[in-house]
Amino acid sequence: MLWSNYVFERGLRVHDMWDRLFHGRTLKLLYITGIGFDLRSQRVLAEIKSSLAVEGRALSAATMLKLDFRPYELSGDLVELTKENSATMSAQFAALGHSETLSISEYEQLELGSAVALTQGIGRVLERTEGYTDIVLDVSSLPRVVYVALITGILRKLVPDKDTGDSRALAAGGVNFQVLVGEDSALDSLILAEDPENEVMLVPGFAGPLHAESAETWPLVWFPILGERRVNQLQKIMMALIPSSAEICPVLPHPSKMPRRADNLLIEYREALFDVRTIAMSNLMYADESNPFEVYRQLLGAMTRYRETMAILGGCRLVVSPLSSKLMTVGAALACFEIRPSASGAKFGISIPHAEPKRYAVEKSDIVASKPEVTTLLLTGEAFA
Repeated sequence: MLWSNYVFERGLRVHDMWDRLFHGRTLKLLYITGIGFDLRSQRVLAEIKSSLAVEGRALSAATMLKLDFRPYELSGDLVELTKENSATMSAQFAALGHSETLSISEYEQLELGSAVALTQGIGRVLERTEGYTDIVLDVSSLPRVVYVALITGILRKLVPDKDTGDSRALAAGGVNFQVLVGEDSALDSLILAEDPENEVMLVPGFAGPLHAESAETWPLVWFPILGERRVNQLQKIMMALIPSSAEICPVLPHPSKMPRRADNLLIEYREALFDVRTIAMSNLMYADESNPFEVYRQLLGAMTRYRETMAILGGCRLVVSPLSSKLMTVGAALACFEIRPSASGAKFGISIPHAEPKRYAVEKSDIVASKPEVTTLLLTGEAFA
């Protein structure tokens, strides 16, 4: 495993890690975030800004890239929060450098499909990552499909020789790539994602096995990572892409801050998933909701076992649908990046389908009251040399 040894900190320990990472060198910083209604992004930016402002820290350049998306259907309160959030973050970052806005999805104007627009938008972001010593991706206000595509895309660019299996490949020429999360799984469970798109999108770079004719006869193994209020999205993916013969391995958050969370999710998904498909109880998987590297290890291990077992059948298709909290989704993205075959002709493939919602709903009071815990994952850089 690439991240058999990893750097993951939360709370006050995040600043200890930043002290070690930023000390004694000159940084050229690219800070990537989203323009959304989730105020957790302000908390995350304030924390890293305070660390960079410590005397002796040297910034030769700093750019904040704010990603804009197609307009979702939001309540008036959430629209206003989005505008305020964008303006506040630009003002916060002004002490470090300048801010730019980049549109991710312009398909309504360009008359492109959403998958094509996403691929082009992610490509424009990746082009902007050249020449920086430190790339920081804050996923707090980003839609799931966007930050999964960004994490895997940036890693493909920084770690082209990941198939060696040597963690030293993560040195990435000294480029430090961090993923920041304002983690509040309780708030994630309250955000209702409604009216999923009819078009099921596939994360760029993870579409092959569901489109290739040569893989049509391969058995399919599906890993839905379950989270609250995502039943409609799961049903859309299942109806569009998951055959009745598929092996299904639901992933549940356990242990969790809410002891009965896994049990409640089994009840919530019973009709949509368990009453429709026959799923052996031995197929259920559990991963710590607060540790993305635990999700990474569990998922990567399961996918590796299925890949090896089904080689006798000619190959297999692995499908991952992250529908849970941000930290669990980040862990799933790392597992998919590592197992993805780099060369053509591999006897397996990995896909990440997503049914993007058209509408988000959550009470403004819940967002304002959120007290997220800032966490960071250092995925590449000198720490791995």
